[in-house]
Amino acid sequence: MEIRQSTHPGEILLEEFVKPYGLTQKKLCELLGVGIKTISEIYNKKRGISPLMALKLANLFGTTPDFWLNAQNAYDLYQTYEKQKNEIDKIEKIA
Repeated sequence: MEIRQSTHPGEILLEEFVKPYGLTQKKLCELLGVGIKTISEIYNKKRGISPLMALKLANLFGTTPDFWLNAQNAYDLYQTYEKQKNEIDKIEKIA
């Protein structure tokens, strides 16, 4: 089994949305109604995108919540596979 490496949604948020819109971390926090620590942890891959945050980001940037949740899911799958691939690869396919 191979799982493609995925980008953390915090990096996507920063590089594809925050920087192009010229937002500061403080301004983003104000717009989303969250604390600095929340956004800092998302940027630094210490926190994932929750369903509530996905809804807020989708509303703010005109995306869909699925965009954010799919990015988080892909990242989580990759991280889990990397940590557990020896165990996962021991399982023999039956189909």
